[in-house]
Amino acid sequence: MHKFLLALLLGSSLTYASTLNGIAITVNDEPITQYDIEKTMSVNKISKNEAVSYLIDKILYDQLVKKNNISADIFETNEYIEKLANSNGMDVYAFKSIVKQEYPNYEVFENEAKNAVIRQKLISSLVRGQLAIANDDDMQLYYEKNINKYLTSKYFEVIQYSSTNKNALIDTIQNQAKAKSSEVTKTPLRLDSSKIHAQLQYILNGTKQNTFTPIFTADKQYVTLFLKQAEGKVALPFEMVKPRVFNDIMEQREQTFLKDHFEKQKVKADIKVLR
Repeated sequence: MHKFLLALLLGSSLTYASTLNGIAITVNDEPITQYDIEKTMSVNKISKNEAVSYLIDKILYDQLVKKNNISADIFETNEYIEKLANSNGMDVYAFKSIVKQEYPNYEVFENEAKNAVIRQKLISSLVRGQLAIANDDDMQLYYEKNINKYLTSKYFEVIQYSSTNKNALIDTIQNQAKAKSSEVTKTPLRLDSSKIHAQLQYILNGTKQNTFTPIFTADKQYVTLFLKQAEGKVALPFEMVKPRVFNDIMEQREQTFLKDHFEKQKVKADIKVLR
């Protein structure tokens, strides 16, 4: 009797597994399983149709990357990260330091950067002069129409914590209410956004109220700011955010181009719905 029940249970499990792992769609003979679809729906909180569309696009994208023999090495990835830092008014060392605090695993960020390089190289390979490069007039117009993307708080009410001992500073952050260290200096400040470096603006604009900024270095000390309040809104000067505006325009044009391209690829592709 026990063996019979066990056989039924095993049979049921195998049937369910085969249903999940069964091939639902093929794209140029590359399979998408039912499990792939279910997982994509769950992870991205999207409908089945959206998940299927996403997976088809991903396969077509990967096939194009392989067909064009595109890859990205560590030097190209680092160059991309450096450009990303520069577009935010930061030097690459400070930028990496902040990213490492925001990403528990820095390799995840590096992989995202690598994928961005591959995407740019693929677009360059596909475009062949079809994608217009944003000029000064394009950037000025985009900046004015999307000014809300380039706002900063006018003033920041903060408490600055600084120390030559990074561990003491970390302990203060983790135990703010209790920790009192003679090695940590605490200073309330009111910062005028028009008078602070773009790097500090970037950090503060990415910090939620009543939380600490990532630790950065200044004047040979480790520093973090506790953001008490951000007041008012003011647009960052066009010249200051020009690299960001250029990146935003080109990213938008690239996305439009890729979307149109993949719609055409879907028509040409051999897509079979099996279940």
